[in-house]
Amino acid sequence: MNNLEFLVKNYQTPPEAITLVENSRILLLAGISGAGKDTTKKYLLKNEEYRDIVSHTTRQPRENNGKIEQNGVDYNFISIEKAEEMLKNRKFIEAKFVHGKIYGTSIAEIEKANQNGQISVTDIDIQGIAEYKKMSERVVAVFILPPDFETWRARFANRYSSAEEFEKDFEKRLPEAISSLEQALEVPYFHFILNDDFRNTARIINQIIHQDVEFNYKDIEVRVRARKLLEDIKAKFLELKKYEFA
Repeated sequence: MNNLEFLVKNYQTPPEAITLVENSRILLLAGISGAGKDTTKKYLLKNEEYRDIVSHTTRQPRENNGKIEQNGVDYNFISIEKAEEMLKNRKFIEAKFVHGKIYGTSIAEIEKANQNGQISVTDIDIQGIAEYKKMSERVVAVFILPPDFETWRARFANRYSSAEEFEKDFEKRLPEAISSLEQALEVPYFHFILNDDFRNTARIINQIIHQDVEFNYKDIEVRVRARKLLEDIKAKFLELKKYEFA
């Protein structure tokens, strides 16, 4: 275990940061890749009431849809030395070590939104949401779903310039999607939303945020759809594996 991994494993959010989370309005967006998190978030951010919380990471910028990720927009890209300094000085709300890289949300990002009376919004993984929920039950967690497997597959394919490139990456994404769905369905605090239109998805999220909506029959109905999607993704994954070893 290297020093960074050790610091993350033993990281403790400072009490003042926990108080900040408890006193802030925070929206956390999760979902399988290609479900529409980014599009929904961008639409929400057109409303000045919301502020984008940009995570920090030590990984290098990647190319998405022909565009290189931008510092301060997609992520705050930082050096290993800077990450180590922030961890030692307890500057993160939460931090995790994934595939040898640090990902975390800085206290300063939430403070900016809170000072302006804005709603903090970010897309984050299941693990990160669990950490927030330990700090405050008031945090709103939304899991965005594509309408069905075929729609999800088609949306995902639109990201790629060739069918060959898509098929190669899509197979890799299936286990990630299975894991995310399984973990999200195990906990009671997610609002599952079927994203058939990002404007409608944003409207529902806005309603949840402002009316403090508890789970109702629609949540139960969409959870059933989520389980069906999970079954379809598992079936496709098994089909590909059988073909691979045939």
